[in-house]
Amino acid sequence: MKFLFVCFSFILASLSVYSSAEQDSVLKMLKNELSKKDRYDEIKHVRIKQLKHSLNQRPLDQLKIYASLFDEYEYYKFDSAFVYGNKLLSLSLRQNDPVKINQSKVKLASLLLHAGLFKETFDYLKDIDISLLDAKTKYDFFCLKSGAYSNLAIYNSDGYFSKNYNEKAINYLDSALSLCKPKSFEWKFTKGNKQVVSGQTDVPPTYFLDILNHDKISAHDSARVLTAMAAFYLKKEDHDKRIQVLAKSAICDIRSSTKETLATLLLAEDLFYSGDLPNAYLFIQCSRDDAGFYGNRLRKLKIESILPEIATQVNLATARQKDRFFNYFFYISLISIIISLVLFMIFIQLRKLKAKEKIIEDKNEELNLVNHQLLAINEKLQEYATVKERYIGYFFDSISGYIVKLDKQKKSVERKIMTGRYNEALSSLNEINIKKERQLLFNTFDEVFISIFPNFINVLNSMLSPQDQIWPKQPELLNTELRIFALIRLGITDTQAIATILEYSVNTIYVYKMRIKAKALVSSEVFDRTVMNVKAT
Repeated sequence: MKFLFVCFSFILASLSVYSSAEQDSVLKMLKNELSKKDRYDEIKHVRIKQLKHSLNQRPLDQLKIYASLFDEYEYYKFDSAFVYGNKLLSLSLRQNDPVKINQSKVKLASLLLHAGLFKETFDYLKDIDISLLDAKTKYDFFCLKSGAYSNLAIYNSDGYFSKNYNEKAINYLDSALSLCKPKSFEWKFTKGNKQVVSGQTDVPPTYFLDILNHDKISAHDSARVLTAMAAFYLKKEDHDKRIQVLAKSAICDIRSSTKETLATLLLAEDLFYSGDLPNAYLFIQCSRDDAGFYGNRLRKLKIESILPEIATQVNLATARQKDRFFNYFFYISLISIIISLVLFMIFIQLRKLKAKEKIIEDKNEELNLVNHQLLAINEKLQEYATVKERYIGYFFDSISGYIVKLDKQKKSVERKIMTGRYNEALSSLNEINIKKERQLLFNTFDEVFISIFPNFINVLNSMLSPQDQIWPKQPELLNTELRIFALIRLGITDTQAIATILEYSVNTIYVYKMRIKAKALVSSEVFDRTVMNVKAT
């Protein structure tokens, strides 16, 4: 049994949370629509402007256009609707059309009822000859009379007179029902209204729900249905449903630019009595603005009687909130001071740590710099070792070859001189081809250099435009220009030394260097640095 009770309580709590969430959602949607109010009104203004423009374009359709303008203004602005209702009546009188005259009076009576002018409403209703009305207007007439008496009953709020007014209102609804097609929107809406006026709101709003679920109706008609349906949710347990229904009705009123609306007023009252003061104050202000804009005197009086009470409660709530805020502020300030003292002590310790970390960081940076320098030096040393190893071997081989060759040549010349063969000795000396030997020396130098720096030619040419690039002719590996910069890459930067090795004048070497650098795509400094940075393998 206890378990069932716990489960039941849990289900009720879950439903309550869900209902509250749905209520918050629809109120949020309503606030969002309030922010778009001017946009919806602008759409109505465009329609009204087009209708007014058509008055000059289609003078023969004046009666129809006046009726359309009245319909646009009927729930939007009383004064303007009253002007076009009178124009409609005046034009009908000039045309001496009894049907149109009576239809115009029905429209004006309906408008006066919206504005809370009960006496004037009944004055117009007395002058209407219902025998001249078509079925639709006759239906509107009976609904209007029912609405006039039911509103009068609410306004008087007197047990004796209100009962009589409600009975008349129900009778006129029965007359309206007799003119409706069964299951039509008008039939269902009138049946639902009859339930509300007769006080039969303990049953579900079947007719109104049927309309919302199955009938395609305008935003304005949706608002009317939803506002009337709120009368079925007056019980405490139905409070959330009533809030949702009234909020949805207010949304439909905003979307249809309806200023003669009851939904926001009822919504504000319900939220106020349930303790939601901020939303109550917001919506009562919206209701006041709409009533003032429309010109509903009775509604304005009703709102002005409620607004001060809501405002007072809002101010009291704000004052209590300020007191709570002051207490929170005091305790938070006290806690903040304690935290600040602790943080200050931590800050002092952190500063000391940071100073030590800075020293360590500086030392690490110095070590990193030294490491980078050592790595660069080590790389250079490895490169120098490679160059020296290969070129030393190369020079030992070359010099050994030349020594052997000279020794053979020396012995041959000595023998020929000792035997007196001087001409043959001179001929042997002439066999030594210095030019050929120098070219052989250069070829050997080229082979060794390219084997150490295989990317040298590509790197150097990357700094020249395609038409200025230097490529040796086959079978050469290097030409004179490339050898000059090859010697520079090996560390021989003295122009005189380069000229001596290549057997050119200093001026010629200088001209070669300057001519190539002048054609380079980079500066002279970048050119030299790039040449010196060519990697050895």
